[in-house]
Amino acid sequence: MKRCHGLTGGIGCGKSTVATLFSELGVRIVDTDQIAHRLTQIGGEALPLIRKTFGDGFIDAAGAMDRVKMRQLVFTDDVAKERLESILHPLIREHTKREAASATDAAYTLVVVPLLFESGQYRDWLDKVIAVDCTEEQQLARTMQRSRLSETEVRSIMARQITRHERLSLADEVISNDGQISDLRSRVEALHSRLIRL
Repeated sequence: MKRCHGLTGGIGCGKSTVATLFSELGVRIVDTDQIAHRLTQIGGEALPLIRKTFGDGFIDAAGAMDRVKMRQLVFTDDVAKERLESILHPLIREHTKREAASATDAAYTLVVVPLLFESGQYRDWLDKVIAVDCTEEQQLARTMQRSRLSETEVRSIMARQITRHERLSLADEVISNDGQISDLRSRVEALHSRLIRL
């Protein structure tokens, strides 16, 4: 299997933007959020167990998981959060490893995992982990603007993630996303050049 590197970062740090910039350079991207979405969409592999565990009330009229209702539940109920994670995390990991191991012409694969360090399920098979970083104030502002969440809601999400300091100390590489998109693009290109030479 070709090299696989992880990409992570706190909410609002810009993981998706960084992943897009790597993709534009020909890197194959495997996004665990997209995999989770597929697993909980109509006909998704996780739906039968979600329905059995949480009841019909958490399946929307179209037959997918009701993401809004589930999000409200797991942010206020740690037991429910653990139950959902016990359903989704093994499936996400299995699908992620399968996609990452499939044939590709790309020099390496970048696996995007928002809670990479928190989950403890990916570090053992990734070559390097890259953290996207910005200030907590930027995280707040970006997430509030993008998701239309209140400051209290965003801070609640951030409190469930490891601290910025912990994330930076665990990462092998850090990409700072604290300025213009042109600066970010240059940093991605520089890191890409180093990763190709590995």
